[in-house]
Amino acid sequence: MSRSVIVTAGAAGIGLGIAALFAERGDRVTICDVDDAALDRARTAIPALTVVQADVADPAAVARLVAAAGAVDVLVNNAGLAGPVGDIDATDPDQWARCFEVNVHGAFNTIAAVVPAMRAAGTGTIVNISTASTQTGIPRRSAYVASKWALEGLTRNLARELGPAGIRVNAIRPGFMDTERMRGIMARIAGETGRAVTDVEGEALGYISMRSKIQPVEIAEMAWFLASDAGRHITGQLIGVDGNAEWEG
Repeated sequence: MSRSVIVTAGAAGIGLGIAALFAERGDRVTICDVDDAALDRARTAIPALTVVQADVADPAAVARLVAAAGAVDVLVNNAGLAGPVGDIDATDPDQWARCFEVNVHGAFNTIAAVVPAMRAAGTGTIVNISTASTQTGIPRRSAYVASKWALEGLTRNLARELGPAGIRVNAIRPGFMDTERMRGIMARIAGETGRAVTDVEGEALGYISMRSKIQPVEIAEMAWFLASDAGRHITGQLIGVDGNAEWEG
């Protein structure tokens, strides 16, 4: 049976990969993004998508998003900012706050908006997209890592809170993604440090047992599994799709 699915930041990268797979398999998928051009490209590539321009940090925008989707069966919280880069004592407080507004408050806004209909239905699936970096750490990226830790804490707690209502909540920890965004990050680090991009990538892959990048479709397949009947008793889990990213040392 066709389900109503929301994927936040669904116009590119991991989000578009997730939206495409769910739509291909027959679900009614609504995506949001702050990038109008990316939304237009996504709509052209996948005409079945419903697209909404929305910043998840804005509760009013989230309300419009949920109204466009109707009663939501599956919510994938993919929206996230990379946050400021720099030593903690040189971090701009406004950039720190903005990272949390999107990565944590945005997830709160979307979850709070869809849960009433899920409660009424006695079922629902929420998948939060975290990061393998909560395992490895990233020096000088404290806002991002801390915000994702908060998202994981929200995931675990809501699994307990919402389980009696038949609502499952899990998080996926993607690893080193083979996406345009990740390539941009690698290029920026290379430029800042005067190193070759291949050297920066090699260092990042050194934290990963399989020494390999992850494709967006792999995250999409995990999200699909978690939202399927096969995953009906999986909740409160933080699941790595990362080739085994580990702590340094």
